[in-house]
Amino acid sequence: MAGYVFKRLIQAVVLLKCVMIIVFLLLHMTGDPVLVMLDTDATHEDIEHLRKLMGFDQPLYVQYGRFFSNALQGNFGESTEHGESAMGLVLEHFPATIEMAVGAFVFAVIIGIPFGCLAAFREGSAYDKGCVGITVLMQAVPDFWLAIMFIMFFSVTLGLLPSFGRGGWEHFIMPAFAASTYHLARLARLMRSQMLEVLRQDYITTARAKGLSEKIVLMVHALKNSSIPIVTVMGLDLGILLGGTVIIEVVFAWPGVGRLVVDSIANRDFPIVQSAVFLLASGFVLINLTVDLVYAYLDPRITYE
Repeated sequence: MAGYVFKRLIQAVVLLKCVMIIVFLLLHMTGDPVLVMLDTDATHEDIEHLRKLMGFDQPLYVQYGRFFSNALQGNFGESTEHGESAMGLVLEHFPATIEMAVGAFVFAVIIGIPFGCLAAFREGSAYDKGCVGITVLMQAVPDFWLAIMFIMFFSVTLGLLPSFGRGGWEHFIMPAFAASTYHLARLARLMRSQMLEVLRQDYITTARAKGLSEKIVLMVHALKNSSIPIVTVMGLDLGILLGGTVIIEVVFAWPGVGRLVVDSIANRDFPIVQSAVFLLASGFVLINLTVDLVYAYLDPRITYE
């Protein structure tokens, strides 16, 4: 097990390096950040002076070498827009993103998995057909449109919930649920299909023949044996939610990393974007490693020797 974990960590380092190279190149294709930092009436001498001061006049491979050397020491540079440590700013906004992502993930799990289990258990019933229809609709509706509808109904019409900002649970519930809808529906549909496949297996028939209650058959025998694909999707969903709630954060003015990155891209604030991508990519890699280790618990046939 230790050897497998070490091997995966080495792969993670290589993957993160590739990600940072791609992000570095893509950012430098967007244009010269010096033109955004200076006023429109800046002279050519002012532009060249600032470009030289910040090292943007050097070849791209030299700029990347300097960036990579500093990144190895945990230094991603200073934000060109805010004049502060880029990683420090990202870490300040990261708790808000984690709160949003974990909240949406919890909504998806506690609603989607039971929803799918009951639909499979009642295959062909009105409940099953309704579940399939609702989940298809939830996957088809864009989350930003749903977020706007939530604001219009719960904030503007009913006045029950605040429409923007971060605070107590009343600020949190609408953005988290709006971000969770697609993932909730996907988990419910996958759970239904996996449970239907497992419930048709011979060992389920044997368990029922032994007189076990349907609750025991469903929760102990069927659920665990159908959980590996579910755990895979759950890991992917959590990683996607960490870096994919940008639109929701913008709609609800949620002070997370996604909103910070959107503003930084507009201002060509390269250090902020690079810091955020590194942090989110690292989180995604660690989540995938955790999911792989959970497989061995769910299925004893899986080993990592």
